[in-house]
Amino acid sequence: MANSAAVRVAITGSAYVAPVGSTAPTNSTTAVAAAYTDLGFVSEDGVTEAYEDETTDIKAWQNGAIVRSVISGSKATLKFKLIETRGEALELYHKGSTVAVVGASSWKIDVKGAQADPRALVIDVIDGTKHIRIYASNAEVSERGEIQYVGTDAVAYDLTLTVYPDSNDVLLTKFSDDPNWGYS
Repeated sequence: MANSAAVRVAITGSAYVAPVGSTAPTNSTTAVAAAYTDLGFVSEDGVTEAYEDETTDIKAWQNGAIVRSVISGSKATLKFKLIETRGEALELYHKGSTVAVVGASSWKIDVKGAQADPRALVIDVIDGTKHIRIYASNAEVSERGEIQYVGTDAVAYDLTLTVYPDSNDVLLTKFSDDPNWGYS
């Protein structure tokens, strides 16, 4: 039977990054390890988790009908837009670049050509007292949207991260304290 109490809404949450190899979370509510940095405010669009599977259709010689589809590739991504300008957001957006102190209250970032910059990633999704934690042990910015400087909107860093499988072929691990995740 349908259960409206099992409908979840991503009311709030957080996005964190750390160096690959940092301690992985083990549940949905314990504080993330100290190596993780909170990326600050995410736009009202939240976080989008997406999967793209490539298939190859096999056609029969006799009638040209498709008799089987074989998965020939699979890609998982997490997409979000950071709207809080801070060093961590700048360094994630400008892959391989580092924010540096240049004075008592002054910083700079020399933007370099994109370089490999894999990170561990945690996304916390919170709906009241229910939590979902999404963990990627190895993810990397694969797409960057434009940065617009206008007087009517926040400066934002639009990011898509591609998730790479771990040694057990796991892309993401999801944790929850929601009893509705169990079978009824």
